[in-house]
Amino acid sequence: MNHSIALGSIFIECNHIGGVPADLDTFHRSELFHGDEVLNRDAGTVGGMLHVLRENGTRIVPLLVASGCPSAPVTSDCYRVLKTELLDRLERALPVDGVLLALHGAAAVAEVGHLESDLLPAVRALVGKDTPIVATLDLHAHVTEAMVRSADALLAWETYPHRDAFETGQRGALALLDILEGRLQPTMALAKVPVLVSGVLGHTGGAGPFADVMRFAKSLEQRDDVYSTSAFLVHPYLDLPDMGGGGVVITHGDAELSESLATEIARLYWDNRFRLEPQVFTPEEAIRRGLAIDGGPVLLVETADCCGGGAAGDSVATLKALLDARVNQTSLVPLVDPTAAAMCHRAGVGAELELSLGHGVDSKWGQPVVVHGTVRRLSDGQFIYRGGIWNGQVGNMGLSACVQVGAIQIALASHSTYEWCGEQFDVLGMGARTAKFVVAKNPMNYGMAYGEFSKAAFILDTPGPTPATLRGKSFHNVRRPYFPADQDIPGLVPSACSNVNRGQSRPVTP
Repeated sequence: MNHSIALGSIFIECNHIGGVPADLDTFHRSELFHGDEVLNRDAGTVGGMLHVLRENGTRIVPLLVASGCPSAPVTSDCYRVLKTELLDRLERALPVDGVLLALHGAAAVAEVGHLESDLLPAVRALVGKDTPIVATLDLHAHVTEAMVRSADALLAWETYPHRDAFETGQRGALALLDILEGRLQPTMALAKVPVLVSGVLGHTGGAGPFADVMRFAKSLEQRDDVYSTSAFLVHPYLDLPDMGGGGVVITHGDAELSESLATEIARLYWDNRFRLEPQVFTPEEAIRRGLAIDGGPVLLVETADCCGGGAAGDSVATLKALLDARVNQTSLVPLVDPTAAAMCHRAGVGAELELSLGHGVDSKWGQPVVVHGTVRRLSDGQFIYRGGIWNGQVGNMGLSACVQVGAIQIALASHSTYEWCGEQFDVLGMGARTAKFVVAKNPMNYGMAYGEFSKAAFILDTPGPTPATLRGKSFHNVRRPYFPADQDIPGLVPSACSNVNRGQSRPVTP
């Protein structure tokens, strides 16, 4: 049957603790495609969706595709523009047989709150109760009752570091086709527990606490009566009600089974909470330990300044520690500082200049450091991602420069970009293999870039909006009890809801 399916995406991860708000320029620097331009996407989640729909002879109604580097909440003006265009295009295309959306699940909007909890109900109101809606999510999604009530099926990425965006897009498209062709009567349930942990130990491959949760969740798909399972390690830097992680289960019309299995996933996630908290070191201690290791690179993982988690990328906490330690072996440091990058471009390659570096974008996390350095290389900051969420897509740091201060090479960028495989260093000719120390500002993807040849990695405890642990952090809207603020919650019952009968969220009987 030649189905008509509307396809769109608003995809971004947001941070309420710090960072810079996302505006339309944020999306222009990454992905912002309108109407028929959407049909040219051949990678990522949208690429996977289009691949399946074309293979099945589906009539595709392209809406809007917008994605951006993680940030502070999206401005209300920006969201209004994106949401209005997506809904207007959808309304003009009605009637359609189904709607397919590539979302993140951890987006936020100033003055609105949770983006997906606003967008999915708006789409449902437009298409009516009988048109199926399927959405894909990041496994760091904050899944809410509003999302579950509005969608027929939610399916999440299964890997972290993220390698399966395309495949998840395929799964989402197949789920929608299965619904339309009568192979699936989706009954979906969400269950979660109040656990807020960083992604440092959230890998899904090999041995590890979240890997155990993910393997258990996916093992349930071997049952004939289970269609899909998803495990969620929620993005912990959102300040929203009902935060937590757990599972979503879709069965063939069995509401009781969906809730029971989703609750099992959530309970296992709770049971692994202590294993998800990493050991952390001060930069000074990590450098001291690293200097005692023969060779390099030794990774100094400054997770608290992770652009991929919504931070500005402008912290100099680790740079200052390297300078104070008088490290005389090649060391690489990434830093977002548009003012310093512009000064380097005005001065030119070979110029020696004094620079005040750091904390010029999100100033509340520290003080700048003054250095005297030499401009070694300049770049327009454009590079190609090698895999991951934006495989094959152009990344854009804006005007960028490599500045050398003694043995330390600093990669200055004008804009934050998602770290994946060290592309930012590569475009500036900075070789990680021969370095003693490499500062990585992400909680997980450094393994993709340096795991095969690094000698050690130390998770740092530094100021910033994406810390390695949420111990000691306070929120306005996240209410206690929650882990790690509360080590135990006596009598905890995972909260659960389903999309059956659109009733009230209720605890599931253990």
